[in-house]
Amino acid sequence: MTAIKGATVFVTGGGRGIGKELVEELYARGAGKVYATARDPRTVAHPHAVPLALEVTDPASVAAAAEQAQDVTILINNAGASVGASYLDSAMEDVRRDLETNFYGPLLVTRAFAPIIERNGGGHILNVHSALSWLADGTPYSASKAALWSQTNSLRLELQPRGIAVTGLHVAYVDTGMTSAVDAPKADPREVAVAALDGIAAGAHEVLADDTTRRVKLQLAADLEVMYAQLAQ
Repeated sequence: MTAIKGATVFVTGGGRGIGKELVEELYARGAGKVYATARDPRTVAHPHAVPLALEVTDPASVAAAAEQAQDVTILINNAGASVGASYLDSAMEDVRRDLETNFYGPLLVTRAFAPIIERNGGGHILNVHSALSWLADGTPYSASKAALWSQTNSLRLELQPRGIAVTGLHVAYVDTGMTSAVDAPKADPREVAVAALDGIAAGAHEVLADDTTRRVKLQLAADLEVMYAQLAQ
């Protein structure tokens, strides 16, 4: 279990969406300091948060942020992107952008902060996955989240002996700017933030934040036709 009260937390993508709600909820639970990052730190609205500029795909930007946040004990890799529309029709640069942001970005940040967290006595890392980590929807985004899920499972084993626990947060559509064009049921980002921090506090390996995500995971052991009904046609 990881105590949030008094902790120093680093949140990527902390200026909007789930990240903004995470910052709010962290302070509500008594976090000592929260670094909230964004490409434009002026978008960070919380009056007590420490805004930092960060581009998770840029090693120099990640290194600069880590240099300023040497007291971190909890890292939340929340920043994400959904650019590519499909494997066959998207520009390859858009396919790569999804992978760069959603897979390589969290890895760069984790590699920078794992030694810091270890030096500070251990702590916690949370990676924001998706129900699409398990359910392919034809987009590079789902592939990037599947890759991040695998990365998280490996890092959990590698970092446990170093006193760092790792939680994977899985969630379906959330009512944020990224899903504004989606006509489907969406989770409240505040409820997702609450579930995520409950998972950190409890030391959970995974957090399934909504019914859709729980249903998708249950289908993983079934035949492919159960998850992809079109294959049975």
